[in-house]
Amino acid sequence: MESEADRTDERLASLAVVLPLAVAGFVIAAGCWTLFAVVGVHLRSELNLGNLQFGFLLAMPMAVSAALAVPAGLAAQKFGARRVMLICLAGLAACMVILLTTDTFPGYLVAAGGLGLAGGFYSAGLQFVTSHCESSRLGLVLGVFGAGVTGAGFNYYLVPLFHQAFSWHGVPLAYLIVLALVLALLLILTDPEDAAADPAAETSVRVLLRQMKHRRAWQLCGYFGVVAGSFFALALWLPDYLSAQFALPVDSGARLAQWFVIPGALAQIVGGGLSDRYGSARVVSRALMVCLVALFLLSYPPMTLFIQGVDATIRVEFALPMPVEGFFIVTLGLAMGCTMASLQRMVIIENRPVAAFVAGLLLVGACSVAFVLPVIFSSVNHWLGVRSAVFMIIFLLLISCLFLFARESRRHERESLLHPGI
Repeated sequence: MESEADRTDERLASLAVVLPLAVAGFVIAAGCWTLFAVVGVHLRSELNLGNLQFGFLLAMPMAVSAALAVPAGLAAQKFGARRVMLICLAGLAACMVILLTTDTFPGYLVAAGGLGLAGGFYSAGLQFVTSHCESSRLGLVLGVFGAGVTGAGFNYYLVPLFHQAFSWHGVPLAYLIVLALVLALLLILTDPEDAAADPAAETSVRVLLRQMKHRRAWQLCGYFGVVAGSFFALALWLPDYLSAQFALPVDSGARLAQWFVIPGALAQIVGGGLSDRYGSARVVSRALMVCLVALFLLSYPPMTLFIQGVDATIRVEFALPMPVEGFFIVTLGLAMGCTMASLQRMVIIENRPVAAFVAGLLLVGACSVAFVLPVIFSSVNHWLGVRSAVFMIIFLLLISCLFLFARESRRHERESLLHPGI
């Protein structure tokens, strides 16, 4: 009879194969999310696109990801996460073929929508890795998987590099080759009989919602949606912001933006590990405080203060130098990454039986916020003419999250410690 130690060793061995493949797939899938954030700049001039058309290209991957997140999670639970992941990777490869062959706006719009399959891969991939790990390591494993969002920052480096050497069309070709490689490895190295697949699994959204711990689960999904959505929105917005704020070429602004995305993505590993050790609630509250400090300082625009002296007017200039602003942007990315990992662990571990469905809800919230915020950023910039107002908007969102999270955590602690009726 197989002992508990043998079963643990077997799960660790399978996790050692499954996790790197899932992370590699999510890296390339996350890169698809932000592909048009940089490529769109070149397409805008090539096709003479208007603001509305350009906005649709940026928004389509996030909008389709939000629509696919829950169905993909349910399909992963019923038919197997491996099968859904393979379908999503194949669909992303087909989108790269479209990008290589089309030269019309409708063709690019179809490809942009197809890139939303990255959201389906996230839901299925999260189910895939959680089914191969113990609860004691869940935070770290989720953090490692979530760190695959580093792929969103690769475009800021790859697109300018390929554009200078060849053409931006080299980027879809590179993605196509990597997608084919990951697809082949996933087919060869993973078991076709997905043990997590359950043909009798519940697929009714209404029933699954009843199985969740309603109030707390919805609140945690909301907090994650705001934090992760803000992270993705800033990832899309920062190249243009940094270019305009410091009078840099778009390519240089894009390269600087990766210092927000990549540290933030890697911080999810740290946040997940710390949550396993000290508890998610403590990590979330501390990380959100760091976010608020960084956002408060970043939100101040360059200012000129005139002080009326006795003999003359004293002029004082205030503006954060680029290295200082860069430091706070990196700090913000790190803190947001820790917050996302801790919130994700908290909601998944409390709803483990419906993890795939919850993963879909998390992504719906994040993609919805990431879809809405850039529109708000554009509107505020147009009305106020202050670029750094975007940081104040996120500051207001996160301070609301911190207040509500702290209040709910105290209430949950009281309910856990006190006996019913006391």
